[in-house]
Amino acid sequence: MTVNTDDPQMLWRPSRERIQSSLLYQFMIQLSEQQNTLFHDYHQLHHWSVAHSDSFWDQVWDFSDVIGHKGDPTCFTPLQSALPAKETQWFPNATLNFAENLLKNWNRHAAADAIIFHCEGQKEHQQRVSWQQLYRQTSQLTQFLTAKGVKQGDVVAGYIPNIPQAIIAMLATSALGAIWTSTSPDFGADSVIERFGQTKPKVLLTADGYFYNGKSHSSLDNITQMLAQLPSVEQLIVIPYTQIDIRTFTASIPKSVTLTLWQNALDPYEPADIQFTPVPFNHPLYILYSSGTTGKPKCIVHSTGGLLLNHLKEQKLHCNTKQGDRIFYFTTCGWMMWNWLVSGLASGATVVLYDGSPFYPNASVLWDMAEKEQLSLFGTSAKYLEALEKQNYSPNKFYSLTHLQILCSTGSVLAPEQFDYVYNHIKSDVQLASISGGTDICGCFAIGNPLSPVYKGECQSQALGMDVRVFNEQGQSELTQQGELVCCNSFPNQPIGFWNDPEGKRYHNAYWNTYPNTWHHGDFVALSTTGGMVFFGRSDAVLNPGGVRIGTAEIYRQVNPLNEIADSVVIGQNWENDVRVVLFVQLSDGCMLDDALKATIRQRIKQHCSPRHIPAVILPVRDIPRTKSGKLVELAVRNIVHNLPVTNIGALANPSALEQYKGLKELE
Repeated sequence: MTVNTDDPQMLWRPSRERIQSSLLYQFMIQLSEQQNTLFHDYHQLHHWSVAHSDSFWDQVWDFSDVIGHKGDPTCFTPLQSALPAKETQWFPNATLNFAENLLKNWNRHAAADAIIFHCEGQKEHQQRVSWQQLYRQTSQLTQFLTAKGVKQGDVVAGYIPNIPQAIIAMLATSALGAIWTSTSPDFGADSVIERFGQTKPKVLLTADGYFYNGKSHSSLDNITQMLAQLPSVEQLIVIPYTQIDIRTFTASIPKSVTLTLWQNALDPYEPADIQFTPVPFNHPLYILYSSGTTGKPKCIVHSTGGLLLNHLKEQKLHCNTKQGDRIFYFTTCGWMMWNWLVSGLASGATVVLYDGSPFYPNASVLWDMAEKEQLSLFGTSAKYLEALEKQNYSPNKFYSLTHLQILCSTGSVLAPEQFDYVYNHIKSDVQLASISGGTDICGCFAIGNPLSPVYKGECQSQALGMDVRVFNEQGQSELTQQGELVCCNSFPNQPIGFWNDPEGKRYHNAYWNTYPNTWHHGDFVALSTTGGMVFFGRSDAVLNPGGVRIGTAEIYRQVNPLNEIADSVVIGQNWENDVRVVLFVQLSDGCMLDDALKATIRQRIKQHCSPRHIPAVILPVRDIPRTKSGKLVELAVRNIVHNLPVTNIGALANPSALEQYKGLKELE
């Protein structure tokens, strides 16, 4: 299907002053002087960054003042142009330490806030952690972990809310050259065992519970179950967060596990200079996990240097994050956006954390925080913005948001209507960056930039240094046709591989097996004539009635804005040697799925999409299944409808929702 971008609607354009004060503009000026080439705009810079990616990443290292030994050569080894992108080794002689780069300016800004923490409805838990306090506590925990035998290459895990101690534990882990991995406490015990059982952590950090939607929830029973199935854990550190009595829990843990309360781990050690362990550029830093809704979660290993360098690029150049800025992303420790957010420390930014529901006690909670803390970057999910619009909530009626420069959205496709909502109801002069990448690269393929306009329904640009294209099924580049998002060159934040995949077969099959020497990401997209990108959903969920490929996001863009619809999910059902479109809708309170509403849905889809998009069946459901990070699980619904197994349903925020899709007479 051809994407109509003949008349893109511009919603925002940066002022000349804003452009010239941006870090990206400064980067371009420096690059122009060094390369003796005048860079006029973002698209010219992107083209150069792909054509000369070795020089580009070398410049990012220098511009960001990375601490470490860069080494020479700075890019490929061996230096052969025919070397497959998957096999490229970036900065093969470099050594550095991740924590050292995040804490490098602590003594210059010792009294300033490094972390600001808000907890839903719990003012007594709110914290402001200065750079000096962050360094001192990281030093103390580093000494504790060393005393417990943690060394380079060991795994330390967090089953923990989004609280400052999670960042401190990650920094202490990486300071030693050890590997950090984490999930959030809303994961069930089985889901955590599926993940940590593969990565075998030596130390487990946790809290006694967490707060959500006005209630406190204990984590102790889950921890007991987990420890019984995780024999690798030798040391357990518990943070008394909800102040649950843990005496019964203490008696229930295996004798092989030593339990220490957080403060008791720190108190015996005096803060001292941290002896950061230098590690190779491609040494493991993080293990992140795929959602696991269609199989056992993949354990994706990310490198120390690759992740640091890419996050510096994204935050400094694309998001204009500067020393002293306050940046926020609504996330948990089980989503890659937590790892992304924490890297803001490397730019000297204050990281703002929030733990709890974004709608408790009401829709103003995050915007009240944004105003109070003078956030410059507010990050959230597309689903959150859609929910705000459904509630008719307008932050700009209550808050000026003077400091807010960029609003980032990810997790799922941001519908064009939400672009309008942001500019009409949040802030008219804000850079709306609909970004897309994933856990696979712990970063972005499509992202915003402070030099270019924002067009309705589009991601602003392809990420610098990444040769992002759209391929058809024959592996040919497309300009305005829908197709597969691919990356045709190597980039430093490619995963090292998968944990427990010594020959790399699973890693190869996941990303490199579809097109020769090309990363296949699995998003169904199109390039715009503006230079931006339009996303239509996951390619493995693409509908294919009569051989016509239809992105699921095209359906949602027409259905979800209806006041009668709270949420929806669409699948393709195998039917009479073809595929038919089946739409499930969650109705708003007090609404019914009558013939009139069905007709409205079908007419909107026919008018704005095509007759091929019209659902053959529309059915009401009580709930729409999503992952804990808010992503739709279309494949799980499709499997249920086709009587196929759905594995690891513990990865879902609402696993019981799947029951209502079983055995539907209307689909027989």
